[in-house]
Amino acid sequence: MPWVYLVLAVILDVGGTVCMKLSDGYSKVVPTVGMVVLYGLSFVPLALALKAMPIGIAYAAWSALGTALIVAVGCVWFKEPVNTVKIVSLVLIVAGLVALRLSDSLS
Repeated sequence: MPWVYLVLAVILDVGGTVCMKLSDGYSKVVPTVGMVVLYGLSFVPLALALKAMPIGIAYAAWSALGTALIVAVGCVWFKEPVNTVKIVSLVLIVAGLVALRLSDSLS
């Protein structure tokens, strides 16, 4: 169940980041309010996940999965460029998360 909470936290965090982009430097009220609400809500499932997960794994997963998802959203929704360096970098981020998770299992 903690991973479900963590994924929900990531989705809410990514939603907040998309709203930040749409707010146009806080000049649009609805996306700005959406950003504050979604970022605030993202901490609820994160806190629930932390009840059963090590903080290092939870935060690494939250940041890595959030980064990967927001890059994908940027490329698909905001038409940001995709290149080999970006893809390799994302693979390395996810590989680092997997390695960190495996290292936790070994101890």
